[in-house]
Amino acid sequence: MTSERAQLPDLFDMDLSAQRRMIRDGRYNGHTAGLAKGNLQCNLAILPAGLADDFHTYCRLNPKPCPLAGVSRIGEPAIARLGADVDIRVDAARYNIYRHGVLEQQVNDLHAFWRDDLVAFAIGCSFTFENALRKAGIAMRHIDSNVTVPMFLSSIETAPCGPFKGGMVVSMRPIAENRIGEVYDICGKFPLAHGAPVHVGDPAEIGISDLNAPDWGEAVAFGPGEVPVFWACGVTPQAAIMRSKPPLSITHAPGAMLITDVSETTAPLYAYNDN
Repeated sequence: MTSERAQLPDLFDMDLSAQRRMIRDGRYNGHTAGLAKGNLQCNLAILPAGLADDFHTYCRLNPKPCPLAGVSRIGEPAIARLGADVDIRVDAARYNIYRHGVLEQQVNDLHAFWRDDLVAFAIGCSFTFENALRKAGIAMRHIDSNVTVPMFLSSIETAPCGPFKGGMVVSMRPIAENRIGEVYDICGKFPLAHGAPVHVGDPAEIGISDLNAPDWGEAVAFGPGEVPVFWACGVTPQAAIMRSKPPLSITHAPGAMLITDVSETTAPLYAYNDN
């Protein structure tokens, strides 16, 4: 591994295997928006097996923010349906390590933290529909600005299960008002990527006071005729895990996703007891 870090534009023209190698070798650890076009990207949540059933049910009760793409077997750092070469421990660009709900550190490799009792959950990501929107000529401001999409903890409550509960996290993108209908039509075709928006317009209506102060990610500028559009976000289960304060939990760092080997257009939602 070289000490020189690659930047996002360096990876745009690489094929998927080369992008994964850059991430796996620790040469790129930034956000993954715009990478691996056509392939599913996933949020990660990794928990001890004793909490897995409740978390699994929490995801099933909240499919908009928590669309399950796959679940590992106990102790296995892989999810076969996402690709034979995908290694949960090294193939996300960055990971957050939490102890009792408090962020302890951020790392690029989970080998030192992986345990035989851990279960990994892969949850669909909005980067999938972003690819479709950009193909339709709808700009994604955070990609053009090379920043992580702004995310906010909203007042929209999720359905609780066991220790997992709380408000839905939403991601926000400025969209031209005259293209909102197109956005709903396009995003509605991607249920594994959170589907259609959950709110358009006044952020105060969903408990957000300042679009320039996101809870995760970075603020983006608005152009003439643009309005804020909000989608359910895969950071929702991270927030629920942090609130439940398990002794150990691991997630991807917001914006730094797991890139899979499956097509974003054909990847099915995970069904209970799928292998």
